[in-house]
Amino acid sequence: MSRLLILLATAALAAPLAAAPASAQSVDRVAVNGILDQGLNHSQVMQTAAHLTDNIGGRLTNSPAMREAETWTQQQFRDWGLSNVRTEGFEFGRGWSIVRSSARMTEPRVIDLRAIPIAWTPGTNGTITAGVVVAPMTKVADFDRYRGQLRGKIVMISQPTPGSEPAEAPFRRLTDDQLRPGGSYVQPQYSPAAIDRQLATADFATALDAFLVQEGALALVRMSARDGGLLHGTGYAFRVGQTPKTPGMELSAEDYRRLARLARTDTPPMLELNSEVEFHDEDTQAYNIFADIPGTDRSGEYVMAGAHLDSWVASDGASDNAAGSAVVMEAARILMQLGVRPKRTIRFALWNGEEQGLLGSLAYIDQHVATRAPFADPARAALPINRSWRHRWPIQPRDGYGDLTAYFNLDNGSGRIRGINAEGNVAAAPIFQEWLAPFNSLGASTVSLRTSGGTDHVYMQTVGIPGYQFIQDPLDYDSRIHHTSIDSYDHLKADDLRQAAVIMASFLLNAANRDQPLPRMPTPTQPSPSDPFEYLPAE
Repeated sequence: MSRLLILLATAALAAPLAAAPASAQSVDRVAVNGILDQGLNHSQVMQTAAHLTDNIGGRLTNSPAMREAETWTQQQFRDWGLSNVRTEGFEFGRGWSIVRSSARMTEPRVIDLRAIPIAWTPGTNGTITAGVVVAPMTKVADFDRYRGQLRGKIVMISQPTPGSEPAEAPFRRLTDDQLRPGGSYVQPQYSPAAIDRQLATADFATALDAFLVQEGALALVRMSARDGGLLHGTGYAFRVGQTPKTPGMELSAEDYRRLARLARTDTPPMLELNSEVEFHDEDTQAYNIFADIPGTDRSGEYVMAGAHLDSWVASDGASDNAAGSAVVMEAARILMQLGVRPKRTIRFALWNGEEQGLLGSLAYIDQHVATRAPFADPARAALPINRSWRHRWPIQPRDGYGDLTAYFNLDNGSGRIRGINAEGNVAAAPIFQEWLAPFNSLGASTVSLRTSGGTDHVYMQTVGIPGYQFIQDPLDYDSRIHHTSIDSYDHLKADDLRQAAVIMASFLLNAANRDQPLPRMPTPTQPSPSDPFEYLPAE
């Protein structure tokens, strides 16, 4: 999940909202009592989270661990009595997993280094030992500076930065001041010039790999984006025929800086790397998981809750996003235990490929809800779908466009729900205030009109589907957990996840049983430029 989501949610000061309209439907508080009892006194959310993290571990898309998670979550839904439990595939690419890896500096002294292979890079085919070249490269124009210097070397491609110390405590909860009403509606911005530039941007990672191969480099290493010994290992070259040829590893920031300093002395370092990885090409499709509680109304309408099941593999993918997956599954279990018979079907989704660009939820929207007219320009038409899809016009609703009446997403770590982002929908906001009222004493009361990004409700919003992300306490998600080597079960907060599952179950039941669907925004059409006279600054 994107850090942008955290920044927006943390800053989401709820705008003053009008009182709920007279036609608003009251919350069934007897049903809420049942949800509270089942979700707080008989919760299974931590058992679910523990299995996903401790038993299965990091769930990289199309890896063996992710295949295991796909099978196990389906069986859980079946065991709880849900209907139509199934997978839906979409084309993704290669699976990849780490067998073992290590990194050592061998000169001027011997020291083990903290390192992880970069996802979808090849292994080293045994141990390699070589000198290093510090060659920071972020654009193709940088290549000429290092031509002829890299053969037989391990290339350090990150700019060494000064060390940093945290300016505030890494763990925090939102304060009343931060949640107090006082924000404002944020106007959308549309810049055709910025979109044109983004669509024309070349894939630098592919160009870098080709350059390193041409120059005869043995491997590349990059510096972790965080201090404190944290590692990530994220990589995105997963498509068939497009995975790199150069082995790649990420070093902790402190270890990387040590090597960079020594490279400027008369005792330059020697680096030893061993990366053993496996590619899994048996099935290039990734699979979303779905399960339903059937509705009693024959309209075909449904409401939906979702979270992404995939993760990175530096650790166990606990806060991102076994937490959200466990909450969605727990909401399903709660409602099944209560024997609810909703008017609309309630569908539960565990998305795949989120970490590589929201690919699973995008595939679902494109197949079932709405697609977009293709680009006429062949170069743009050939771009990966997650780079181009939201910039294609017009939107072309599919037959099921009106059936999906609400979607609720959880992908913001382990923190308790403090409210919901209404995504600029001023008609839905007062309804959400009423739905949150039974949970005010549990800390959930804020309705913000702000938008949030970086997770699986995004593509729903872009075609006019009411898709929402909850506001959560940040805890230490962005400061040290997100995508890192310490994203393990230890950092999950049981009370917070039980509270979140209760609110998720209640919102789903309210949305499913409401006489009228939640108010929708107009189906988007291509906007006018926010600044018709814009000149973009030079890159």
